[in-house]
Amino acid sequence: MRLRLPDVVRTTTFRWTLAVSGAFAACILLMFGFVYWRTQSYMTASIDRLITEVANVVSAPDAASTARRLADHLKTDPRHVKLGGLFDQDGHRIAGNMESPPANLLPDAVPRFVTVFRVDGPQREEDIARAVARRLPDGSMLVMGHDADELEQFSRIVEDALLLGLVPALCLGLAAGALLSLRAQRRIGEVNRRVQRIVAGDLRERLPAHGTSDPFDELARLVNRMLDDIEALVRSLKGVGDDIAHDLRTPLTRVRIALERGREKAGNLDELRAAADQAIAGLDQSLSIVTALLRIAEIEHSRRLAGFGDVQLAELVREVGELYEPIAEDKDIDFAIDAGGDATVRGDRDLLFEAIANLVDNAVKFTPQGGRVELSMRRVGDEAVVRVGDTGPGIATDERELVGRRFYRAEKSRSHPGLGLGLSLVTAIVKLHGFRFTVSSGPGCVVEITTHQ
Repeated sequence: MRLRLPDVVRTTTFRWTLAVSGAFAACILLMFGFVYWRTQSYMTASIDRLITEVANVVSAPDAASTARRLADHLKTDPRHVKLGGLFDQDGHRIAGNMESPPANLLPDAVPRFVTVFRVDGPQREEDIARAVARRLPDGSMLVMGHDADELEQFSRIVEDALLLGLVPALCLGLAAGALLSLRAQRRIGEVNRRVQRIVAGDLRERLPAHGTSDPFDELARLVNRMLDDIEALVRSLKGVGDDIAHDLRTPLTRVRIALERGREKAGNLDELRAAADQAIAGLDQSLSIVTALLRIAEIEHSRRLAGFGDVQLAELVREVGELYEPIAEDKDIDFAIDAGGDATVRGDRDLLFEAIANLVDNAVKFTPQGGRVELSMRRVGDEAVVRVGDTGPGIATDERELVGRRFYRAEKSRSHPGLGLGLSLVTAIVKLHGFRFTVSSGPGCVVEITTHQ
């Protein structure tokens, strides 16, 4: 049966922590290795200088003098680390505490590690030493050495320090990895539970955020903002659906009533035609609502971006003015056009014409007889501003953010015919182009489309 690792060990957080801990351990090993190498080299060089100097001091032209000096040197050895021996040409010991000269030690060469047998104690001892040899004038050989136990002790100290430092550090790293993994698992579990509730339809649910600046909280805040937008969009769609049902129900009800009356009460062909015309008018109103909604959806989904080109804004404003000037004149409205400036913008000419025309149409529609409507285009720095002002009833301050919604109609406009989709269409066109649309107060109402060039 295959052994399954715990979930904590299989998480990415734990694996990354393990990798970082491994890299940290490797750095510690390299650091301790460098310290050990440098310190051992220093200590070895110090011992080499010491035994070389002692060999130079102890050496004498004859064996007797050398033996006395060697005895004096070995006499003071409280740490039991001094080694030395004087040997004749045949290798027999003359003086000192070495049993025999090391086999691999050459006279007058550099110091090296050798194995020697110490004979100054109660029993014969084998030692590892650092030694140097000197050939004397009479043919005898002097060997001076120093016990290498200090180097071994230092090696053990470094190993102990490495174990005492590295093992707890690795254990701490693994514990931190397990803790972080458990913490991440708990947060992911909480996120998963909330996501399941969101998927089940609870759009009021949000991901947990602890108010910190870690990446998980940043992601949670970003997702929560997205969920806020989605919830607002779903509510908007629900409201739009309700508004569509409400606005279509009235004309369709009128169509049904007109047809029923025509069927039951029409006494001749003319009365039947009148009933049919009334039904057709109701159907036309319903089709206008559906057409306007489809057009807004098309614009909002950016399907018209391919038709963008350079648009002469002043010329466009003058064309809209020429279209509505006769209509304003029929209502005895003073209509002023000011498009003397020059501005070229990137956009869809037909959509921009439709947006400006909707604004002018609203201004003419809601301005009473004898009022005034102004249509202008002016340059403000690098921007162009299309402004439509009128002396109509205006829009209340608390309704200015709402007039761009579908089917919304301000209180002052409910007595006029309309679908409540004109400013929604304007808002969609302006958003598609990346322009700004503002509603403010004038003598009546002032609306502006601010473009960038």
